[in-house]
Amino acid sequence: MDAHAAPGHPEGPSRRAAAVAGVRDAAGAALAEPAVLPATDAQIAAVHDSSLVAMLEQADADGAAWLDPDTYVAGGSWEAARLAAGATVQAARAVAAAEAEIAFAVVRPPGHHASAARASGFCLLNNVAVAVAALRADGAAKRVAIVDWDVHHGDGTQAIFDADPDLCYASTHQWPLFPGTGLVEQTGDGPAVGTKHNRPLPPGAGDEEFVRAWLDDLLPAIEAFEPQAILVSAGYDAHRSDPLANLAVTDAGFGTVARALGTVSRRLGLSGVSLTLEGGYDLDALRASAATTVRELLDGRGG
Repeated sequence: MDAHAAPGHPEGPSRRAAAVAGVRDAAGAALAEPAVLPATDAQIAAVHDSSLVAMLEQADADGAAWLDPDTYVAGGSWEAARLAAGATVQAARAVAAAEAEIAFAVVRPPGHHASAARASGFCLLNNVAVAVAALRADGAAKRVAIVDWDVHHGDGTQAIFDADPDLCYASTHQWPLFPGTGLVEQTGDGPAVGTKHNRPLPPGAGDEEFVRAWLDDLLPAIEAFEPQAILVSAGYDAHRSDPLANLAVTDAGFGTVARALGTVSRRLGLSGVSLTLEGGYDLDALRASAATTVRELLDGRGG
């Protein structure tokens, strides 16, 4: 995944290394690090249009391309994107099979801005959506909840599942900010109305507002939905130290929500929680927040 790189771009290989260090800090000797396998053509096709796949493959073969002012493809980016999606599938499957209580796919490029037919916002493939589709294809889960605490709304994820009544999507995000979606009234389409939960936070909001949104509102909605699996789009760019946004969440704030999520997953009788890395661009904050997330998830589950 480190082959996906562009000089000066904030979404670079050092992010993966920082998050990996955080997971290792928290998990210690209990950590297993299996080899990462790329997502298969069938797994990708279950979510993404063939036109997007062909465009990404061609841009990679050409050696470099800018898909929009923020999103790039370099030589090796297509394989990196397939590995990121594949690792997210592996994490979700490991939890579904009770092989791991917490599985964290520390991947890049991130995914939650990618829609079925479009790469956007640093994202090439929608990693968490590919994992949801894989769990369903396996027969491991039909009703799935996605927790998204990245500072940006996961517009790609909501677009993919907006009319899906068996997918509960819950997000806190700064408003106003890219991508300009994620209003409270965007609750899903057609038969899925009421299954999508967006809680915009104003610039400057910190732990108090972030924790209240999750503990008083979003996590109860997820628990009431009774999902058979919970996947987390774990972005850490809402951290007060992050250079790309203006929220003031601390690693302790992420930890409080993670502990509560662990408790919810235990009450639902789930074998655990899987996560995939989204944003987060201050390396020290990313490492500390990833570590706190893993530690508090385990504590919340009674581990």
